[in-house]
Amino acid sequence: MNAQLLVDSQCTLGEGATWCARSGRLYWVDIEGKGLWHYDTHDQSSKVIDMPERLATFALCADTNVLLLGLASRLAFFDLSTGAIDTIMPVEPNLQTRLNDGRCDREWRFVFGTKHDVGNAEPIGGFYRLDANLALERLPLGDCAIPNSIGFSPDGAKMYYCDSPTRQIRVCDYATFDNDRVFVELADADGEPDGSTVDAEGGLWNAQWGGRRVVRYAPDGRETARIAVPTEQPSCVAFGGADLDTLYITARIGLNESDPHAGGVFVAQPGARGIAESRFAGKL
Repeated sequence: MNAQLLVDSQCTLGEGATWCARSGRLYWVDIEGKGLWHYDTHDQSSKVIDMPERLATFALCADTNVLLLGLASRLAFFDLSTGAIDTIMPVEPNLQTRLNDGRCDREWRFVFGTKHDVGNAEPIGGFYRLDANLALERLPLGDCAIPNSIGFSPDGAKMYYCDSPTRQIRVCDYATFDNDRVFVELADADGEPDGSTVDAEGGLWNAQWGGRRVVRYAPDGRETARIAVPTEQPSCVAFGGADLDTLYITARIGLNESDPHAGGVFVAQPGARGIAESRFAGKL
């Protein structure tokens, strides 16, 4: 199966694909371009909103007009109506890190990672969870260089995550973080695991950076589907559309100049259905 171009957004580093069923919009970010993008399925229009610093990740909120932003240096609320940004707190202000991948768990809490932001990434970042009362805790998942692939099983019992340079996706019991183990190790010669999403049957769909592909793994780790993406560095995936059966794929501007639409958003119809995106429970 091949993915097709949807939006030729030319993002320097597209990431964070997220579907909002209430508005019929797909949101994503251009991290290095400091932009929040959205594509409106009602009129097929797209728009980018400039951010004051790099925007690494975000989450929908209980209030449809508000997003929880994971800016490079801080967490903040963003009012889509007014453009106002309300800082919650800085994250790792004394380290040379920035925020990276993030998703809400099934209990509406925001889970995200931080990555080394200077030169070759070293394992000095970590994984965090922001609760509805805006308390922040570091999760006992060890240090990491480039955190990615954050996702949760349909019942919320399992958490998936990775440190991309290891080329392994891990899984643990989310309530206790016990039984932490390798879920899958990439078998291809190229590519690293990047952003993931979980479908209604518990399959994990993973965008593989440098591999020109999205791969689905069954709950037991077996590969069951593969989508070819016509650009070198796909970065994140999300199910959306009215029936949650469209797979959206973000990417960055690749290193290979033969990719004319690198940095765009791509779509595929893989014959699976996703789960409605969890919303952050804070700031109702």
